[in-house]
Amino acid sequence: MLGGNIRRAREDRGVSQRQLALRVGTSHSQMGRIEHGKTSVGFTLLCRIADALGTTVSELVSGM
Repeated sequence: MLGGNIRRAREDRGVSQRQLALRVGTSHSQMGRIEHGKTSVGFTLLCRIADALGTTVSELVSGM
């Protein structure tokens, strides 16, 4: 699940949900909905999340 992969990547890097939201230009509540699979994430935002976490979109999607 994409949201779970984002959460794991974020936690592995010691980044809070709020910090990640600020880095990618979205709200803390939106980031929570993404991580819990309650909303979809557009490709542009997904790219910003990957950049902010120092990973790739491919890794976030596949969970590697």
